[in-house]
Formats: sequence, C-alpha cells, structure tokens
Amino acid sequence: MNSVENQDPSAREQHTDTIEAQVFVPSDSKPQRAKLALWQILLLTFACIAVVIFWFLFTSKSVLLEFKPAAAADVSISGGFAFELGGVYLLRQGEYQVVAQAPLYEPLQASIDVGPERNQRIQLDFVPLPGFLTLALSPADASVVIDGQPAAGTTRLELAAGEHEITVSHPRYIEKTITVDMQGKQIEQSQRVELAPNWANVEVTSKPAGASIWIDNEPTGMQTPATIEALAGEREVSVRLDGFKTHRERIFAQAGIALSLAPVSLEQADATVTVTSQPQGAGVTVNGRFMGQTPLELDLKSAQRHNLQVILNGYATFNRRLQLERGDVRSVHADLVRQTGEIVVRSQPAGARLSINGKPAGAADQILTLPVEPHTISISLDGYAGYSAEITPKTGLVQEVRVRLLTLAEARLAALTPTITTAAGQNLKLFDPFAFRMGASRREPGRRANETLREVEMTRLFYLGTQEVTNAQFRQFASGHDSGSFEEVSLNEDDMPVASVSWNDAAAYCNWLSDKDGLPQFYNIEFGKVTGVNPRSTGYRMPTEAEWSWAARTLPRTKQDATDVLRFPWGDNLPPPDRHGNYADRAASALVGRVIFGYNDNHTAASPVGTFKSNIYGLYDMGGNVAEWTNDFYEIPSSEKVTDPTGPASGEYRVIKGASWMHGTITELRYSFRDYGIGGRQDLGFRIARNAE
Repeated sequence: MNSVENQDPSAREQHTDTIEAQVFVPSDSKPQRAKLALWQILLLTFACIAVVIFWFLFTSKSVLLEFKPAAAADVSISGGFAFELGGVYLLRQGEYQVVAQAPLYEPLQASIDVGPERNQRIQLDFVPLPGFLTLALSPADASVVIDGQPAAGTTRLELAAGEHEITVSHPRYIEKTITVDMQGKQIEQSQRVELAPNWANVEVTSKPAGASIWIDNEPTGMQTPATIEALAGEREVSVRLDGFKTHRERIFAQAGIALSLAPVSLEQADATVTVTSQPQGAGVTVNGRFMGQTPLELDLKSAQRHNLQVILNGYATFNRRLQLERGDVRSVHADLVRQTGEIVVRSQPAGARLSINGKPAGAADQILTLPVEPHTISISLDGYAGYSAEITPKTGLVQEVRVRLLTLAEARLAALTPTITTAAGQNLKLFDPFAFRMGASRREPGRRANETLREVEMTRLFYLGTQEVTNAQFRQFASGHDSGSFEEVSLNEDDMPVASVSWNDAAAYCNWLSDKDGLPQFYNIEFGKVTGVNPRSTGYRMPTEAEWSWAARTLPRTKQDATDVLRFPWGDNLPPPDRHGNYADRAASALVGRVIFGYNDNHTAASPVGTFKSNIYGLYDMGGNVAEWTNDFYEIPSSEKVTDPTGPASGEYRVIKGASWMHGTITELRYSFRDYGIGGRQDLGFRIARNAE
C-alpha cells in the first residue's frame, strides 16, 4: 500500500489540485522591423537627387541670353531654378525675371518667357546712362527748349542717350532748331548755337538834332542823330522834340539789312499837350475827333478853344476845355471814375449756373451790379445747350435778361443749316470733320521743326467761310481801313482780300459781325485787345489751326484714308498747274525775292477773292492770295494724339496758315507750313468761322 492510501482523508483533501479560470495575458512576441544601414540611406538619397536632376535636364530648355552690349556682369535669374553652363542657362518653360548690370549702363531688369522650344536665344538690351550736354549760346541769355520742354539752364544738362530736338530763341534773334545725338554713358558733350540777329540797323537824323527816337510808341533811349535797332517787320518810327510836332514814319525792317531814313525836318509846334489817365489806354478826342489812346502827346493850335475828352468803357467821360498860348507845353491827367449798372437775370429751367466774362458767378437767377462796359453773360445747365450774350450795363437803368435754355437736341435742330450768310455777305459752309494727320514727316523736303506730325481726332461740327474777308466787307466795320499797296501795285480794291490787319483787328471784326447777326460774341475785348474767349459761343471767330488744316488738306472719306492728306494745294508735286492759285509767279518776279520757276497766274500781287477754282469742299484761296490768321496761340506741338485741339491757353503770337502771293518756295507752299505773328502785314488776311453748336 502506498503512502497516499494510508493518509488521513482530510489530509488527502488538502492536497487535491483545483482548476480555476485565469485572465489571458498575451506574450510580448512582436517581430522586430529591420533597420537600414547608413550606406543604404545615402544610396537612396543620391538616387532621389539623380532622378530630380535627370528630370530637370530632360524637361529644361537651353536658353542663351545675349546682352547688348556683351559686357554684362552680375546676372541673376529669379522665378525658378536656373543652371548656367558656359553662358547658356538651363531653364524650365515659364516666366523669369532677369537682373543684370554693365558699366556705364542702367541696371537691367527684364521679364523673359521661356517657350517650349528646346534651344532658345533671347536678346536683352542695356540702356546707356544719360550723358551731359553743355550749350554755348550766342546771345548768352537765349531761352532753350529741349524736346518741347523748357530747359533748366544751359550748363551740364543731363540728357538720355539718343536724338534730342533743341530750339533756341530770343526776342531779338531768329529762332534756331538743331538736333543733337547724345552718346550717353556719362560722356560730356558740348554744342555751340549762334542765333542770327532779327533786326535792321536804322539810321535816323533830324533837324534840329537831339530829338528822342521811339519805335512803335516805345522810347529807344537814343537821340538824333543815331542808329537804332528795329526788329524785323513793319514798324513805326517817331521823332519827338519838345516844342516841335512829332514826326511819324512807317518802315519795313528786314533782318540784317540796314536802312537810312531821309533827314527829318521837325516843324515848330503851336502848343503841346500830354494826356495821361488812370487807368491807361483810354480814348482821347479833341473837338470830337479821335486822336489816340493815353498816354498821348498832342500838337494843338494856339489861340483857340479845344474841347478835350478822355473816354473809357465803364468809366465816366472826363472833359476839359483848353486854350493854349503859342509855345505852351501842358500836361492833362484824368482820374477816371468807374460807373455801374444793374442787370436782372432770369432763366429756365431752374438750377442753371451763371458765369460773367468766363468766371463763375453763382445761380443764374439774380440781380447783378456790374461796371458800365461790355460783359459776356453765360448761362449753363447739364443736358442743355449753353446761352451766352454780351450786355453793357447803363447807369441809372435796370436791364433784364430772360433766357430759356434749349435741350441739346432742340439746339442742334435749331442751329444747324448747311450754309449760312452773314450780314456782311459772307457765305459759310457746315463741315462734319473726321480724324486726320497734321504736320509733316521729318523726311519731307522743306519741313520746318514746328510742323510736328500728329494724329488729330475731330468731333465738333463747324462753319467756315468759303472766301477770305474782302476789303469791302472789312470796311463795313472800319470805314477808313486801307490795305495799302506793294511796289505801287494796289492791294486795296473792294473785291481783294483785306490785308494789313492785326490778329486783334480780325477778332474785333468777328465780334462786330456777331453783333450784326445777333450772335453771342466769341472774343472778350478790352481796350482793343482780346483778353479771353467764350469757347461755347456760336459767334464768329477765326478758325482753329486744326479746322483750317482739315478743310485745306483732307479729301472726303470716300476718296481717301484718314491719314492721306494733300501736301500742296494742287497735289503732292511741284510745280502747280498754271492758274491754279495766286502764288509768287513770273508776274511777281520783279517784286518778291523767290518765285515758282515757270509758273504764271497773271496776278502780280493780290487777286480778287474767288478768282481761282475752289478746292473739293468749295473753299477758295486756301493755298494762295493771302496767308490767313487762325485762332490758336503759337507753340511747337507735341506728337501726342489730340481731340479737337484749340492750341495753348496763352501765348504771345498766333498761328498763320497758308501761302500768299509773296510765297514761292517749297517750304511756304506746303499746307503743313506754319508761320506766326500778331501784327498785320501786306500779304496776310483772314476768313471767318464759327462753332456749329
């Protein structure tokens, strides 16, 4: 028997094993990942880089950047990865920014587009640094304009490389325009410009000597005997000495040609009166006869009574009775008193605005107190045609102006007719202009520097006189006008174009004619001089340079391209057909300097208006007979495109267009020829125009 069987049952019970449930806990038996060795990581990295490089090489383009000049340095490219190899860049397709530098050139910054082609060549041009120009001028105080802009000095001017147009001018010298080619790259250049004198030396003597010499009512500061300098053109020389009558003589001075006036024998004056006023420019009458404007020196008879009046618009008349003794020398000064009157303005519809002499004056409905002188009253409202009229207030009298503004459509219908006839008998035609080209190419023979080639857009309808204003028509306004004669050939026949009228005289005639036809005046005139214009006025005026050029040079739309314009009145080549127009011909060879070889129009000087065939628009003498005033102040225009140009807002001279009976050179006969002036001359007249609306 074994020992178990002999054990106590309780003891057997204590040693019996018991089976119990247990919580399952998994063993930590994960498989470990294999780690790469360092050499494997490096190999993988190099493989990735190689793939990227091969991809770049496969997709990039070979781009050769050619710099002009080739002395480029410090080239950098941004906008993507760029690889340079022997001057050739590997670039992927797309846009890049290139920055480069070269000595004596502006830093280059350019955008380039790399296209799909495998091999490409791109040229990049450096811009030279500016150069320096020193001008030596004679006279030293001449003014300089470079490329249409006034220059700030004449010493070491910094100018961009390339050609520059330099115009040198002086009031007493002939203007000169030159072209300077600047090399740039900080190079110092110099240029000497000498102007030719624009005066004539005039020898003046008198008996007795010691008389003061005046030109155009301005003292020269010299006394007889003396040689004075008279600017080119028509001038009045006066010789004055106390106790003697003033001697006046008109001369025609030509630059560089000396004149010697016949000795002046001064006549003893009975009595002398010097008349001055405040303000100046007042009219002076003696015994009802107009004598001139203040300041004024008068020679009067002694031992009799004289009624002297000083008159100025807007001022009370100054009166003085004089009785002089022989040899008396007196002075009379008039302090003129301003006068005013009332104007009541009423307008429809409400909301209109008022302006007086071009200056805003508030609402249109008001009572105005104005000086007794002509005023231009304008009323305007958006969406309506403007109203403008000249009115002169009267002392002690209330005047009323009632206006109903027309809509634009009403005004257009009311105003536009194909032709109109003025009170003086001129015929005007309506024109609807289109875009055309003014000026002349630099390659055109005879071209002057002021004939800038430019595109002009024309949108405003206008009327233009079919003929130049005649002597008879002008004498309706100024009965005593005399166009004179040239070398004993009369210029004064009734049917000849008026001549020897200044620009201001022509403007005054236009205002007079506007009054005759009941139109608002275009020009504001004070003391015989234009002080402004009313651009919206439909009164008569001189044509703008653009209007004149369009009517002279263009052909109807059906016959031409807008840029195709006439070079000469008859076409594009010299000489003109016989009797085409009145120019300097064989008949004038004994009177003028240069004539058209072999040409004959059978008129020595001016011809009756309308003698020759009209142009395609029915306009006569656009290229002959007399040159014509235009409305524009003179300037050398820019080459920028313009719309309905009217010239600069201010200036000294006015533009003159067209050849005359004195002209026979290729320069003057061309329609693009531009002259300028302000005073009258024997071969210069005008024709009238007006706004159509």
